Amino acid sequence: MRWKEQLLTLIPYQPGKSIESVKRQYNLQNIVKLASNENPFGCSPEVSSLLAEIPVSMAIYPDGYATLLREKLATHLGVGQDELIFGNGSDNLIQIISRALLHPQASTVMASPTFSQYKHNAVIEGASIKEVPAINGEYDLDGMIAAIDEQTNVIWVCSPNNPTGTYIPAQRLVNFLDQVPEHILVVLDEAYSEYVIADDYYNSIELTRKYQNLIVLRTFSKIYGLAALRVGYGVANPAIIKALEPAREPFNVSAIGQLAAATALADQKFIEVCRQKNRQGLAQFYDFCHQYHLSYYPSQTNFILIDFNKDGDQVFQFLLKKGFIVRSGKALGYPTAVRITVGSTDQNTGLIEVMKQFLEGSE
Repeated sequence: MRWKEQLLTLIPYQPGKSIESVKRQYNLQNIVKLASNENPFGCSPEVSSLLAEIPVSMAIYPDGYATLLREKLATHLGVGQDELIFGNGSDNLIQIISRALLHPQASTVMASPTFSQYKHNAVIEGASIKEVPAINGEYDLDGMIAAIDEQTNVIWVCSPNNPTGTYIPAQRLVNFLDQVPEHILVVLDEAYSEYVIADDYYNSIELTRKYQNLIVLRTFSKIYGLAALRVGYGVANPAIIKALEPAREPFNVSAIGQLAAATALADQKFIEVCRQKNRQGLAQFYDFCHQYHLSYYPSQTNFILIDFNKDGDQVFQFLLKKGFIVRSGKALGYPTAVRITVGSTDQNTGLIEVMKQFLEGSE
């Protein structure tokens, strides 16, 4: 087989350990997964009621235009229906954009560390990759501007950023966008935007009105609690959407996913409750870090990156044996840290007690 050369050494995305695999490996009954930034409170009760009936035919292809979801989301965001593109999660949209704009004669700019799929897809397309190191967990936007060359087609911006949880304030982002040439697409990945409470966070939908080279990506996998159904979307001016659509595979969002996302969108009270509970959970981890003098990045997301000043894999393994699945920072660019999804109050309390055991050298 004449595979693309870059595929032969590219490591597939490594998801967090599953609950079932940990149960079997360590013979444990109760496992708490706080590794993949899922919503510990699930999804809206309205969605749960809907899915109990599954009011779609399994034999019929989903609506390739996502008509109902498109209508509901356009109204919710205050945008035109032709300003939306849907994906099998926002990961799929990253893939679509890469397929449409990246190739061996193109370059792409991104931060490091940041979400791994930007680089992963760029490698597959054979593009030249320019990574700009983060400074104190935050994007070096000046460095990213300096990295632009004549071949640059895409710039990736994750705000709030994964894995740090930090965000870009409005004025810094506007200053950055003002400097990006109009022929370069800026991808603003906002998977965690619904968790943000910062006063100086920007309105990305308004920015798509001003900057014709900007696309905003969001997902129903995080605060909406629909990760299993894989629904993401992009917002941009109609010209960008029209150009990207041919690179989108047909029927890429399931019928159940479309219906569940439209239903979840209507229950904003649930979203607000999740946002408030998340802030309370973050406060638990902040208190723990202060008590043990551990460094962390203040987070605008539903996860926190904590530096234990020890091998991240060692911390990960200790917690795993105690029934808590987190994410080692080693694969995320922070080798002495772990990334922890904020859980329920009880889940956080249990994990914090085990982390105290680790730090105090007790079993």
